[in-house]
Amino acid sequence: MLSRTSQLASAILLSACFAGAAYAQTPAATPAPAKTPTPQQQRMADCNKSAEGKKGDERKAYMSSCLKGETAAPAKQLTPQQQKMKDCNAQAGEQKLTGDKRKTFMSTCLKG
Repeated sequence: MLSRTSQLASAILLSACFAGAAYAQTPAATPAPAKTPTPQQQRMADCNKSAEGKKGDERKAYMSSCLKGETAAPAKQLTPQQQKMKDCNAQAGEQKLTGDKRKTFMSTCLKG
């Protein structure tokens, strides 16, 4: 009969042998393959890229329609008064008018 110390030493030695064998059989860690984005993630990236320069509500509306797969939201139609204001403002800018001269020109342009 073996002594208690011998039995303990034998148990430790056997455990070490089995642990080594089990460790040797596990495959080496392989690097995980690169994740490919999901279609929704790809759409988000594409919409973000195409929304550069847009801010605030315009960006929100664009992103919403883009992510839904809809075509870009049509440009907001200007009322006749807004169009007239835009045209007069452009003309005043071309003439480089400032101050009172610009005010007078805009008033006359918007009335006529």
